[in-house]
Amino acid sequence: MQKLGSVVIVFGLLIVSGLVVSIVGNQFTLDGIIQGNGEVSSSQTVTISADLDKDETPIGIFAVQVMDLKENTIRMKLLDPSGIEITSRYVNDDTVEEKFDVLEAGIHELIIHGSNDEGIYVTGAIGPLPDASKKFIISIVSTSTLVIGMIGLLVVGAYEIKNRKRSV
Repeated sequence: MQKLGSVVIVFGLLIVSGLVVSIVGNQFTLDGIIQGNGEVSSSQTVTISADLDKDETPIGIFAVQVMDLKENTIRMKLLDPSGIEITSRYVNDDTVEEKFDVLEAGIHELIIHGSNDEGIYVTGAIGPLPDASKKFIISIVSTSTLVIGMIGLLVVGAYEIKNRKRSV
């Protein structure tokens, strides 16, 4: 019975470890991505800036998420360090995520603004494109640890149920 308790603790620790690896992995993957949020209207903007180096990061990524979307009310634009517009458009989806080429090293800005007087809450992010191989490895490790822990608990539970039926 004591041995069974130890096995349950080990599988429980595997599940917790998988969750911790997932959380730490997300922080590691999103390293360098700058996030910002706030209300936008005709008089308020949200500006998020990230220092990108084209030698370290040839591709950048930006994302805009709108909480209460109304078509053609939120506009975003992305500026390079010289103030030249990389892209500009209305945000007509709840979430917009795109890649862009980093052609010049320096501060890149994501500017989000609204076209009506009532404030709409938005969240934005800009930074280097996360390394897909690191993201994949962390995902595999966390998922497999979670799955092994859960399967182990299921097997131990089934074993206990089977033993109780025999003893009755």
